[in-house]
Amino acid sequence: MSGHDFSQISPVFFLQTFILELMHASEQEGGDYCESLIERIAKSAGLYFEQTYRDEYQRQGELGNEEYIDLILALKNHIGGNFSLASVEAGTITVVNSRCPFGDGVTNFPELCRMTSSVFGGIAARNFGYAKVEIRQSIAKQNGGCEVCIHTRRDSAVDKPGLEYRREDQPEEKQEMAALHSRIEERMRNVWWSLPKQHAAKPAPAIIAKSPAMQKVLQQVEVIAPTKATVLINGETGVGKELIARAIHAMSDRGHKPFVAINCGAIPESLIESALFGHEKGAFTGAIEVHQGFFERAEGGTLFLDEVDALSPAAQTRLLRVIQEGEMERVGGKHTLHVDVRIVSASNRSLEQHVEQGSFRQDLFYRLNVVRLWIPPLAQRPEDLPHLVQLILKRLNEKYGKNVQSVNREVMGQIRAYAWPGNVRELENTLERSVLFCKGSELTRLELDQKPLVTTGNDWNAHKQNLLSDAEQVYLKQAMQSHRGDVKQVAAAMGLTSRAVYGKLKKYGINAGQFR
Repeated sequence: MSGHDFSQISPVFFLQTFILELMHASEQEGGDYCESLIERIAKSAGLYFEQTYRDEYQRQGELGNEEYIDLILALKNHIGGNFSLASVEAGTITVVNSRCPFGDGVTNFPELCRMTSSVFGGIAARNFGYAKVEIRQSIAKQNGGCEVCIHTRRDSAVDKPGLEYRREDQPEEKQEMAALHSRIEERMRNVWWSLPKQHAAKPAPAIIAKSPAMQKVLQQVEVIAPTKATVLINGETGVGKELIARAIHAMSDRGHKPFVAINCGAIPESLIESALFGHEKGAFTGAIEVHQGFFERAEGGTLFLDEVDALSPAAQTRLLRVIQEGEMERVGGKHTLHVDVRIVSASNRSLEQHVEQGSFRQDLFYRLNVVRLWIPPLAQRPEDLPHLVQLILKRLNEKYGKNVQSVNREVMGQIRAYAWPGNVRELENTLERSVLFCKGSELTRLELDQKPLVTTGNDWNAHKQNLLSDAEQVYLKQAMQSHRGDVKQVAAAMGLTSRAVYGKLKKYGINAGQFR
């Protein structure tokens, strides 16, 4: 309550505080509790608000567009919002907002936007038969304002993002997603526990996919896993590309065969061919016996090539032959070996740029890029954060014999506000460092990595340039996300030409197609 005049506490402020604290308490329960609580509250409240509106204005039958708009705007504005109608088009109603009814605290709980979505969508579905709510911008995600589109026609909403609602309000899609998630994790656990005993000390892999972006990835995994197609996974460092590769392997008919992961960037260029394809005795100095490479070890299964862009030209040529012909030769060998391996590759940079620069073979790129998956950075998955925190805390407790069950509201606020440039891996390292120094059952301090400020005059210009570049890159990614990859709109927002924006995208290795 610090910072507020107790005598000025209003019913609205009381309810804001109550809801925010309720969200924090439910967040500590982990699992689906917070999400299901929001949906239950929104479903019941939306029905009550609609009936109250009908009783006051004597409305019978289905509400029309004008009545629906009047209801949702009045509802939000009565509880402290500043909503207004932006546009009405065929099958789409767009409203904007400059003040959140939940106050500034909503930035700690972007899940509360789901409450608005469920209220708006539930009322629309009861009256129009169908609704999809697309939250293009939100104060919770620090966009400066909210822009919400309610699509009431299924045919025109097919390609639009958002949550769907139907008149019967049957949660088939949610149940299907939960079932898919369970199937994938069960298959991954089965594969993991079938590994040699030395893996027993490590926790089985688990995927957190509460955000729409990660749920889309799981749906793609289900479709492509049973096929023989090569897969290229793109995503920033630390987003979990190997985890998704393991999911693809587990959901395929190769799940009972080996899964071999190799970081191509961690192997010296002089050794990469031997590591991948093996070598014969006497192939080079030090080759005192026959060595089986990763391809032979992954026979019948899946080979995951992380940082595939780091492969040498010679290794790229050999890899192309394996993909095209299904055969290879060990280094120094004269006999052709037939191999049956599915290749899943990954890169945290755009392979197209490497092709343009001549450092990566174009024909190999096309072979690897049969199916492409993009794993969104953690900054675009705020719904996953509390669930990731709970999972990581559980693993750290087992690892260090601790009993840290939750984080307090201030720490969760820090976690949500931080950009996490290192993604899930940085979150894991930060929580591990923080848990080590935690003495109670609740984490009250977050040991974030803070870059030291450069104070020497000789380095100031370089430091300033780095800060500006970092800020520009973050803004550019946010703008691309907000405008769904439309470079022209991003250029207009930044006051630049489209050509200049394309130049910056190339400079930072950002692929516009990832945001469409």
